[in-house]
Amino acid sequence: MKEKFYITTPIYYVNARPHVGHAYTTIACDAVARRKRMLGFDTYFLTGTDEHGQKIERAAQAAGKTPQQLTDEVSAEFRALWDRMGLTYDDYIRTTSERHKRGVQELFRKIRDNGFIYKGTYTGQYCVFDEMYVDVVGEGAPCPECGRPTETIHEENYFFKLSAFADQLIKLYTETDFIRPESRRNEVLAFVRSGMRDLSISRSTFSWGIPVPDDPKHVVYVWLDALANYITALGYGSEHTKLYDKYWPADLHMIGKEIVRFHCVYWPAFLMAAGLPLPKHIVAHGWLLFEENKMSKSRGNIVRTETILDVLGADALRYFLLREVVFGQDGSFSFDALVQRYNSDLANGLGNLASRTLTMITRYFRGEVPYPSAKASHTAADDAIAETARRVIAEYNSLSDQYQFSRALETAWSLVAAVDKYIVENEPWALGEKQDEDSRARLATILYTSAEALRIVTALAHPVIPEATTKIWAQLGLGDIKQFDLSKLAWGQLKLGTKLGEVQAVFPRADKSAIERMQKMEEQQKPVAGATEAQPATEKPTTRATFAAEPIAKSVPAANDGKISIDDFAKVELRVALVKVAERVPKADKLLRLEVDLGTETRQILAGIAESYTPESLVGRKVVIVANLAPRKLRGLESNGMIVAASPEGGKAVLAGFLEDVPVGTRLK
Repeated sequence: MKEKFYITTPIYYVNARPHVGHAYTTIACDAVARRKRMLGFDTYFLTGTDEHGQKIERAAQAAGKTPQQLTDEVSAEFRALWDRMGLTYDDYIRTTSERHKRGVQELFRKIRDNGFIYKGTYTGQYCVFDEMYVDVVGEGAPCPECGRPTETIHEENYFFKLSAFADQLIKLYTETDFIRPESRRNEVLAFVRSGMRDLSISRSTFSWGIPVPDDPKHVVYVWLDALANYITALGYGSEHTKLYDKYWPADLHMIGKEIVRFHCVYWPAFLMAAGLPLPKHIVAHGWLLFEENKMSKSRGNIVRTETILDVLGADALRYFLLREVVFGQDGSFSFDALVQRYNSDLANGLGNLASRTLTMITRYFRGEVPYPSAKASHTAADDAIAETARRVIAEYNSLSDQYQFSRALETAWSLVAAVDKYIVENEPWALGEKQDEDSRARLATILYTSAEALRIVTALAHPVIPEATTKIWAQLGLGDIKQFDLSKLAWGQLKLGTKLGEVQAVFPRADKSAIERMQKMEEQQKPVAGATEAQPATEKPTTRATFAAEPIAKSVPAANDGKISIDDFAKVELRVALVKVAERVPKADKLLRLEVDLGTETRQILAGIAESYTPESLVGRKVVIVANLAPRKLRGLESNGMIVAASPEGGKAVLAGFLEDVPVGTRLK
């Protein structure tokens, strides 16, 4: 009997259309679910939409629609997008469905009958945006979570005895790995230890929600309603409990960090009160930032997933989000970074390895995996690739089990880099021009080794980039990759004489026009609003180049109306550097301390970009520095160079970057 694995996304609120931030969580869950299936687990993957609450009621009213009309439309958009992306969810739950309503009411009854619900009145502040009661004073006082004005409400409510579960929750956090990463666990632990009040779990001043059992003038609080989806989707509260009996408790709830309290405090407390099993793990990721802010409709900085799908495809987005962003931390999204990562890792990396290896096998061995027969054809370099592959398999699996997607992919791509180097150093194309037996034997060994390494990377990467790896697997002549047992992946399994399929490029290289197309598509989606005389909404803000330090370096006194000669400019030595270490400078809000690799040396540079970039988002990033600037001291630390950035007037600094894979140490001309 297969071991089961039940994974869930949060259910997405339907007050706005889906964007890349929503796709991030769902892609991560899909990658986990695909890998678990390949490992032989009986996997069940749930997603859906959250459709009740005062915010939905008001959004519908503003749109001139009924709440049901609005939720039907937006929920359908989410589902259509997930289907277009090929996401492999097993069920899609809507909180307006009858099965969900029955389950929520059953959960409410269970908690009530166990003595943990009582009736009272609530007077205080409520954030409609977060659908959350907040501990602030005064009409319009800002919500501590989102900063929006709160509303004073006074109404009769049902209350949940949340305070009764403090000790049990603390024991859960301290004796198990219920919450990951540790930073979120510590945050939740501090909240519970600070003292918890009982929680209002009904509303009586609006009607868009699930009626409280036996008291229909109340509707169930939207978070109790929403959280219950994880069990109602399995049939809890109905006569059909086969799925619930099989898959509950969940093995993994994957969520964004902004809803940690609801999932890690309220949800386990509700389940404890009802006498139901708790989920095994809750993993919280960071925000996906665009223009250094969390994507949100109110900020107008959302990026539509469809834009990226139209230009680069789903695999490009999937790989970028899981490779670029350290899971659990905030990560930056930009079209420039997306295209750079696509070209360097996919087009020039895996795609190029597949194309060159399979093309040479087709050319020199009639499209059949060659047989490396002669012992004399074997070298230490071949053994090194095999050993690297074995290490990569072990490390990739360990990191994936910990949901460290970025490090796992980095590990897998180290095999790609090793094989690329191996091919260059062994020059199979030169051997292919020779007809003697030794040359043919050596050529066969090189191409077999390269193809076997390609097979291993393809198998490991399939849950992340399923479309491209399915094609590469077929080109290797290996059939349907979904049928492959990933738990048995090992070196040497590529059968000699395997007939290759038709070799085709899977990642055509993207040029600058890809960025321009995506930017144009996004601009066309944004309404012109908020124009002023100083800055018309139809124009982009002006951008100036700056050297990012603290304070921002003063410009050289202008001459000739601010123009300098080519000789003056030639004195500035601009070089490409790789950020190895980034950390905040104590008591300096704007300053980061960086250690950058110039290829021949490592330097310490202080940069005034802390308001624009988190330290973790910079590690592994290539930047441009002024390399021949005289050292200077800031805050007692020596800065040996300056980082080049663009600084929009009145905006935050944006680092210079590259579309091409430029080597570290390269001088800019």
